[in-house]
Amino acid sequence: MKICVLIFTLLSLFTGIYVSGLQDRRVYTNPVSSLSLPDPTVILAGNGFFYLYATEDIRNTPILKSADLVNWELIGTAFTGETRPSFEPGGGIWAPDINYINGQYVLYYSMSKWGGEWTCGIGVATSDNPEGPFTDRGKLFRSNEIGVQNSIDPFYIEDNGKKYLFWGSFHGIFAIELTDDGLSVRPGAEKRQVAGDAYEGTSILFRDGFYYLFCSTGSCCEGVRSTYTTVVGRSENLFGPYLNKKGESMSDNKHEILIHGNERFAGTGHNSEIITDKNGRTWIFYHAVDRTNPRGRKLMLSEIIWEDGWPSVAGSVPCETCSAPEF
Repeated sequence: MKICVLIFTLLSLFTGIYVSGLQDRRVYTNPVSSLSLPDPTVILAGNGFFYLYATEDIRNTPILKSADLVNWELIGTAFTGETRPSFEPGGGIWAPDINYINGQYVLYYSMSKWGGEWTCGIGVATSDNPEGPFTDRGKLFRSNEIGVQNSIDPFYIEDNGKKYLFWGSFHGIFAIELTDDGLSVRPGAEKRQVAGDAYEGTSILFRDGFYYLFCSTGSCCEGVRSTYTTVVGRSENLFGPYLNKKGESMSDNKHEILIHGNERFAGTGHNSEIITDKNGRTWIFYHAVDRTNPRGRKLMLSEIIWEDGWPSVAGSVPCETCSAPEF
């Protein structure tokens, strides 16, 4: 009898530990928000919260807040109807890029309307608080001023004490130096092309001696027929050449595929900055069309795995039920 009780106690203890372990293991499901949030950009603020900004709504730029990258709360917009940028009459605000520069939050944005590829451009706004409100500081340049058709999709990066803006959409990816405050193009700076005309939605990560250029290729906005795909190349220099594993150049539209669509999700592209959690795991946001609920472009989260100096996503497709980041 005592032996039976002991065995039962041990089994109960083991089962309890096992069940507890399952309960403690955090998971999430894609998409991580029911809202349509194309072209996400994310930042970890000084208060310990993450803030995410996206294209929709195209009028005022939504702001979302999270403690864990998984659970997001819509807390407002960067602009109001009275404060939104206006240098492109009738234009929408697309593809924001959030940064912290010299003690303030700096939001670069595209302003465009469909078909206005020579009048669209990139502007900048600032705030002392990641929750806004943001004050528009005006345009940096328009397509017809900088000589680059469809000048949208800004991305800011600092390198060797200098500040740069990368941008471009299917007419080449370009870069130019900014002033020390990041609010205007440095006088006399010359643009330089760093990738070919197959790409848009630039994001760059420096890691272990390499610069990784993440871009999107294909169609972004055709619903379940969208072919958007997230791709990557790497370089030892910020301005390239960015190469794939075979040594072919992104200037010739050669790359490695990071994330493509599958039976559930279409149009997997326009990724955010990469975030590292407390365990050193790296995470990337992007948008996709959910075939089970195809209205809008939903916010997606995937873990980036690093092997032999190259990033990948398991199966090169979005996970549906996934092991969550920890902070």
